[in-house]
Amino acid sequence: MPYRYITSEQDGAVEYLKLNRPDVRNAFNEEMIAELTAWAVDAADRGDRRELRAVVLSGAGKTFCAGADVAWMARTVQYSQEENLHDATAASRMFATLDAVPVPLIGRVHGAAIGGGAGLAAICDIVVADDQAVFGFTEVKLGILPAVISPFALAKIGRSAARELFLTGMRFSAARARAIGLVHSVVAEAELDTAIAGYVAEIMASGPEAIAVSKALIREIWGRPLDEARPITAAAIATRRVSKEGQEGLRAFLEKRKPGWVR
Repeated sequence: MPYRYITSEQDGAVEYLKLNRPDVRNAFNEEMIAELTAWAVDAADRGDRRELRAVVLSGAGKTFCAGADVAWMARTVQYSQEENLHDATAASRMFATLDAVPVPLIGRVHGAAIGGGAGLAAICDIVVADDQAVFGFTEVKLGILPAVISPFALAKIGRSAARELFLTGMRFSAARARAIGLVHSVVAEAELDTAIAGYVAEIMASGPEAIAVSKALIREIWGRPLDEARPITAAAIATRRVSKEGQEGLRAFLEKRKPGWVR
């Protein structure tokens, strides 16, 4: 479907998704939220069919994502609680739908990832950041809070970092973002695409079904006690070993050849 505030380019089974509101630093409004949600629903379907194996998410212009659009925030000042609940539920659905896409989502962060932009970084499976990028969960500076992104941010950075960063709203460097787990690789801006290409190559060398199941397994067992997780994990590996893809991967390893999914 045609989009107004996001763009997408496909290169084989890899998709390059870009936030496209550079005039407002790729800030969210209702339309962008709706478009990203629709895109994620479609991407999940294509991922399930193995037509899509990786997604690189970036921002047009000088900034990855500055959070909420000022004009949108100005409208919410006049909203009733019910209208704000509807609005926030749509944003929450967007993050959850993006998070559930069954292929690796790689964040290419440059400039800044503030508020909801930091939330986007949190839902990315892999994040590569420019070494000059700035991050922040800055909502308390506006008298609000990082509510809808909190489940994803907490899963990435943990309670201790969240207590400091949620409660102060302070901005922090890419190096600090890497130290707390929000970012996985920090490079010079000119090296972003090379670093991302390395991750894409690793993904394309791995079983697409195994990646999808691994991503789902992380969500399923995170936070569970070991006694609950053990039978889930045992069943998961047993199922993969007898699957067509698992059999192909194991046989390729034993026969010292590349598996069929590597082109």
